[in-house]
Amino acid sequence: MIPRRFFVVVATFLLSFLLYVDRVCISTAKGPIMGELNLTEAQFSWILSSFAFGYALFQTPSGVLADRWGARRVLTTVVTLWSVFTGLTAVTWSFVSLLVVRFLFGAGEAGAFPGMARAVYSWIPVRERGLVKGINFSASRLGGAITMPLLPAMIERFGWHDSFLILMVIGFVWATVWYSWFRDEPNERLGMTAAELEYIQANRQQAKNDPADQRKLPLGQMFRSGNLWLMMVQYVASNFTAYFCLTWLFSYVQKTYNLSYTQAGFYAMVPLLCGAAGNIVSGWLVDRIFSAGHPVASRRVPAIIGFLLAGLGLLISLRQTEAVSAVFWLSVAVFGVDMILSPAWSFCIDIGGRHAGQVSGTMNMAGNLGSALSPLAFSYLQAWTHGTNAFFYVGAALSGVAVLCWLFADPTKKIQEAL
Repeated sequence: MIPRRFFVVVATFLLSFLLYVDRVCISTAKGPIMGELNLTEAQFSWILSSFAFGYALFQTPSGVLADRWGARRVLTTVVTLWSVFTGLTAVTWSFVSLLVVRFLFGAGEAGAFPGMARAVYSWIPVRERGLVKGINFSASRLGGAITMPLLPAMIERFGWHDSFLILMVIGFVWATVWYSWFRDEPNERLGMTAAELEYIQANRQQAKNDPADQRKLPLGQMFRSGNLWLMMVQYVASNFTAYFCLTWLFSYVQKTYNLSYTQAGFYAMVPLLCGAAGNIVSGWLVDRIFSAGHPVASRRVPAIIGFLLAGLGLLISLRQTEAVSAVFWLSVAVFGVDMILSPAWSFCIDIGGRHAGQVSGTMNMAGNLGSALSPLAFSYLQAWTHGTNAFFYVGAALSGVAVLCWLFADPTKKIQEAL
């Protein structure tokens, strides 16, 4: 009999996939949208960042709601909201209207990963979490990768307005199925075998109900955790590079290497596919090191390797004169930066316990401030320095800072044991 937690992994995989399809579609539709709404490059960079600002600001509140209301209601609400705003993108008529809708789209999407973190805490044993988080995040990169060549084809067939409406309907379908099937705790799910239920409850933190676990986690106590601050800083570095690939990578390779619209889509797809691979490799490595009896190293080592690869790939890509070699090194960077996701989110579940949604949401809030700055930095640094090199130097430097953060991060220090 297939374990019921397998279906949770499949459902969150599809959620993560859809999340990034909807997120990246605005970048691949850049040309038609800018042309129809008469937008400048600077205005479009603000539209890209408006999503990240909305996404960042609502991370901690949505994480608190996930812990309080459960992943079933929160993820249903989140997907419904972001699908509505995906559809509303199709009826925007100006720079301001698109700016507002994309900000609200980001706010609506904010609870997705904190909600998934809360579901993983309840359903997935500790020793399996690294790979599960890796699978979840690999789906996001696969979604982004497939969107690069697929959405231009959809736009040519249906137009960009109808393409966004189609994506809205797909989101409604996922939300309906999730609410119908998922339950917040494994013992609430009909069809669970006694053996699987016992295994899950015996192999997650705080398996037995403890009245202390039901208490709220005050923000003041949470922010006294040195571990959390380290996670927030390193996630800024991670998202600064990752969000470039989801926003400006398509137009960067198209313009820099004089590619056609279709060629640029396929070239921009490759780094994101490598990012998906980075998530799987890192998730496997996290679980392998943890099972060998090294809980601290299981989070620290994959993340440090990832940031070293990210910095190296960014710097070497600048010296390439051909699209193939440049995309290869950018793929190394994205492979590396995506190795961070599994250990970082597993780390937040480790230190947050039943407050995993709130803690991971706070890390994601900080990280998405990095996401918000990334498209603006790329646009304005390019204008100020008359080239793209400065942006890549900043990304590499941030990766170096993140390595230092991970050298001091310790997943065995729970949030209640704040430094």
